[in-house]
Amino acid sequence: MKDIAIFGVGGFGREVLALIKDINKEEPIWNIIGFFDDGYEKGIMVNGYTNLGKTEDLNNWPTPISLAVSIGSPVIKKKIIDKITNPLVDYPTLIHPSVWIGDKEFVEIGKGGIFCAGVMITTNVKIKDFIILNLQCTVGHDSIIKDYASFMPSVNISGEVTIGEGVYVGTGAKIINKIEIGNYTIVGAGAVVAKTLPAKCTAVGIPAKPIKFHE
Repeated sequence: MKDIAIFGVGGFGREVLALIKDINKEEPIWNIIGFFDDGYEKGIMVNGYTNLGKTEDLNNWPTPISLAVSIGSPVIKKKIIDKITNPLVDYPTLIHPSVWIGDKEFVEIGKGGIFCAGVMITTNVKIKDFIILNLQCTVGHDSIIKDYASFMPSVNISGEVTIGEGVYVGTGAKIINKIEIGNYTIVGAGAVVAKTLPAKCTAVGIPAKPIKFHE
């Protein structure tokens, strides 16, 4: 079994803990050693596991360790990963046993992803690094999802969609086929994206329209 820790002790971190336990029920792969989190005191207990410290402690960790970065915000997630310099850290993609992938031969999946229960991915899909697909998300054919993007529960991505780096999509949003979403754009919960969205905007509504732009 390989040692694994979770970065982030919040609600999603605890959900990822449950996900890893479900993986181990199918096949005992992971030895869960605890959490890391810059915002919590070292040594506190979270759902039966210890917070082992901050990024500095992780960077000084003396043995090989796998890490699940359970941070929903793409911007914060990228900042955390950029601060991790320990060459002994690796980033596995964690896939819940209930995830359905229609044609694995034609689905590319990068490192550091977290795919929660009920996710469905069809065929000819490219999913890059550090992607979160939360509960019951679906990804249609010929779609591309770039680094650090995060999708909250029950997001539906239709076919031939391109999602830019660092995009955040809220719960229950729907993205119509042949749409492109620019880098670091935020799509509000329940929105329906029927037209291409530019980078670095917040879009809400049915159909989704940009209401503001941000850095």
